[in-house]
Amino acid sequence: MNTDTVYKKRMQQKKSVMDRRIRTADTDQGILLVNTGPGKGKSSAGFGVVARALGHDTEVAVIQFIKGSFSTGEEAFFRRQENLHYHVMGDGFSRETQDRDQDQHSAEIAWQLACDYLQTETIGLVMLDELNIVLKRGLLPLDSVLSALRQRPAMQHVIVTGRNAPAELIEIADTVTEMKPIKHVFAAGIRAQHGMEL
Repeated sequence: MNTDTVYKKRMQQKKSVMDRRIRTADTDQGILLVNTGPGKGKSSAGFGVVARALGHDTEVAVIQFIKGSFSTGEEAFFRRQENLHYHVMGDGFSRETQDRDQDQHSAEIAWQLACDYLQTETIGLVMLDELNIVLKRGLLPLDSVLSALRQRPAMQHVIVTGRNAPAELIEIADTVTEMKPIKHVFAAGIRAQHGMEL
């Protein structure tokens, strides 16, 4: 068989498999998506989904738990969008604040706001940026977070980002992606660049 014939046959087989899988996927529900791992891109991937949802006129809420001490390109862009509630609730990275009580207080205030959105049926997507870090540091009770995520409106989607996602969150999530670093410019002494990291 020539190369074109082999390629066509292989693609026909893939199409047949995918068509069958698409036909059997007949359930609609809100999806809990977790982006975790030590690599770059967890929040960036989440904001890609935010952009997609806004493109479908979905009402979206973004709560950033840790970030807060500097402005970012995504904040500047997304604050201009209709149907978006954008809240930067953190005090910056914990290594900067060095104050557990302050970090916990900020996390609790952010979580109260998040719970309001997680109970609002008109909000189609909630992004909880860096929530995994908050949970890892024990700044919020994990059981309460899991309970709120389970009890949200049936068609509401949620994205949770941050390294070290707890096993219990991974267990209840519908989709989990782990970002792994292969190479990063910071290791070469290149500072965070506007439009790439900020």
